[in-house]
Amino acid sequence: MKPKLRFKEFSDEWEEKKLGDIADIVGGGTPSTEIAEYWNGDVQWFTPTEIGNKRSVRYSKRTITHLGVEKSSAKLLPKNTILLTTRASLGDMSILLNEACTNQGFQSLIANPTVSVDFLYYCQPKIKNYCYKFASGSTFLEISKKQLSKLKLNLPSLPEQEKIGQFLSLA
Repeated sequence: MKPKLRFKEFSDEWEEKKLGDIADIVGGGTPSTEIAEYWNGDVQWFTPTEIGNKRSVRYSKRTITHLGVEKSSAKLLPKNTILLTTRASLGDMSILLNEACTNQGFQSLIANPTVSVDFLYYCQPKIKNYCYKFASGSTFLEISKKQLSKLKLNLPSLPEQEKIGQFLSLA
């Protein structure tokens, strides 16, 4: 694929890649609320209602302890992870500015080194549409990691991704 509108220094083809091949997709978890030692620690812990209004996030409303991370399915996500809501609220995204965890309403994206986090973030309209198209559930909609990993995106070279991401970040 070759887009019609390009920065003049780029001319090579874009490659179609599956999301699961360009990013680690990581689900979240919730420590037991009945165990006080798991809560009010120094680990940020996001819920879907905190995502989507800002391009990036640093602080969550609630925090958990490192013991809470160890004793639950929550995973400590690195800086620059894209938090992607995939349960009830679908396709909302924010870039993480520091290490943090999420609850189970997420399938967060840790981009591999060949992918610009900014470029991937600006693929949100396509990702969100895909989430709604392939989500299922009777109580609330949810899209699985397996289904999400099949999403196909067209990617330019890393330098072009970075330039596009920088340009879109100016808006």
